[in-house]
Amino acid sequence: MLLLDFINVGNGDSILIREEENGRRKFAMLVDCGHDCLVRDDHPDPLDTRSQRIYAGDFLKQLGIDHLDLLLLTHFHRDHAGGLGRVLESVAVDRLLSTYFPPEGSGALDPDGDNGLPKTARNALRCVDIYAQALRDHPGQVGECVQLSGSGTEVLQLTEELSMDILFSDPNYYQRQKTVYDHAFHGERNRYELMRWSKCMNVSSLRQRLYYHGQEIVLGGDAYAVVWDNDTLAPCDILKLPHHASLSSTTRKVLNQLQPKTVVVSVAAGRPDERPHPYIISLLREFTSDIHFTDAVDIPGLVEPAFHQSVHMEIP
Repeated sequence: MLLLDFINVGNGDSILIREEENGRRKFAMLVDCGHDCLVRDDHPDPLDTRSQRIYAGDFLKQLGIDHLDLLLLTHFHRDHAGGLGRVLESVAVDRLLSTYFPPEGSGALDPDGDNGLPKTARNALRCVDIYAQALRDHPGQVGECVQLSGSGTEVLQLTEELSMDILFSDPNYYQRQKTVYDHAFHGERNRYELMRWSKCMNVSSLRQRLYYHGQEIVLGGDAYAVVWDNDTLAPCDILKLPHHASLSSTTRKVLNQLQPKTVVVSVAAGRPDERPHPYIISLLREFTSDIHFTDAVDIPGLVEPAFHQSVHMEIP
């Protein structure tokens, strides 16, 4: 049986995937780690007292999981990689898959220091700095760091029954990422390169398609709809919608190809930036009525709030 938990980390993504047989765990993988904070300072409303948001690391600990076979980071925005430190406090990881690892022996980047950089450039530094610090602070918690090339499709046979394709964007993005971040860790901070890269981070987000007992699950990361436009997309059973159901997250063309039976939206309730966007939710309902939200989203006439720690699904 395959168990899926789309964890309610508030802002961000964190998806726990487990295969069990006769009640025993055969395999456990985490895709992304959520944010390093459950409440963002740009959300004006206080957290609902009924909220069940939880850090990904605490969710794993609550389930008694102290070991992951695989951890995959789709990209380095704080709402996907910021929770890595808390995860590594709770679990040991056999293999960490990522499109970038900091140079050996690199130190802190101090993105908020007196560096004269604009906010966008500092944010790009902050994201990778939090990621790098998590790795530095937890030596020995990761068995093997696997840097993905970013070219073609990575095909992984995870267990006898479970396989996964990792889909990349343009390979040039990952080379640019390496150049920008390597320069930063070596003390070279080009404000324009950092600003340009900041705008590419979501476009470079990894996507995954999992196969299990005839079921296909697509995890969209934060890849905007434009990333999918040139792909030939097969129908899927479960779709984790990209980029928190923002207006740029998907299109009718993409959904016509994917034909999802079930959709999960990883998003914080009460976001002030129309995520989830009402138009996207209305568009999704043209394809399926089975739509779930990780947090207690409330859109009058469209979505009723549901309070839970995760959207939990089981595939026999």
